[in-house]
Amino acid sequence: MLTAAVPAVAAQPLSTLEPAGVDAERIAVFFWWMGIGAGIVWLAAMSFVAYCLWLPSRSRQAPSPRRVVVTGGMVLPSVLLAVLVGGIVPHTNDFVDTGAADGALRVRVAGEQWWWRVRYPRPDGGDVELANQLRVPAGRTTHVELSSDNVIHAFWVPSLAGKIDMIPGRTTYLTLEPTRAGTFRGVCAEYCGTSHARMTFDVVVLAPDDFERWLMAEAGPARAPETALGRAGAAAFVDSGCGGCHTVRGTPAAGVIGPDLTHVGARRGDASVLPHANDDLEVWLRQPDLVKPGALMPPFAALGAPRLQALVSYLRELR
Repeated sequence: MLTAAVPAVAAQPLSTLEPAGVDAERIAVFFWWMGIGAGIVWLAAMSFVAYCLWLPSRSRQAPSPRRVVVTGGMVLPSVLLAVLVGGIVPHTNDFVDTGAADGALRVRVAGEQWWWRVRYPRPDGGDVELANQLRVPAGRTTHVELSSDNVIHAFWVPSLAGKIDMIPGRTTYLTLEPTRAGTFRGVCAEYCGTSHARMTFDVVVLAPDDFERWLMAEAGPARAPETALGRAGAAAFVDSGCGGCHTVRGTPAAGVIGPDLTHVGARRGDASVLPHANDDLEVWLRQPDLVKPGALMPPFAALGAPRLQALVSYLRELR
């Protein structure tokens, strides 16, 4: 099956000071201007303290309280605030997504408990669905529609854009305009429950051609398992009722409660906190609550080690 190249690098740190998107660059500039303003206020305050401690001992004349209040408490803060507000507020509308621009990629992201459902609408009316990972092209606008049907979440990728809440019953919008390829870490920035700290995701920014090849491949069905262990795992998947919650396109599994697993073997991790290691995935299948407390997925320890290992092999071959 055709696959697209993915940057072989770890996710970037959660930092607004390492921007890789248009909005993130604006936010970083605002941060530095505000930092400079705060530095000026701090220097002025420290200078005044030094003045009060040092000068009166020589001149024996204390500074005028009225001058101190007017200059330090009114004039200086008013000037600085006027400069900062006048320079920042007119640009706040730049962060408001009023609709998808012509040629923009449309993506729908839903906050679940506790993972992210990512859907790419297709021209034929279907969707390409991912979990805990968003892939977008560099140099192109991505219009993200955000929703939640449970609690308030907040979608935040510091290196690409600002934070925006996902409120049940409403749809909010965010524009991503990445300027370079790479893998960038995102989080839920609003406390949402037991596994809030584990509700993380990656945004993988690809070159435009690589993105189109990946999306075409991702829209296809899962390939049949090639190993005997994988085929045994496919049987265990069906017999255990996994298809009641999960979809694997090209098979009878068509559940919509949990993540789409059609190409789960090609993803960076599972359950948003697991690396691609068989032992970790087996632990997740055996007792999900140990990995992600409060997870809605039931435990499958009753399958026994041999069937669990076969199931892991099958999931790894879903590419």
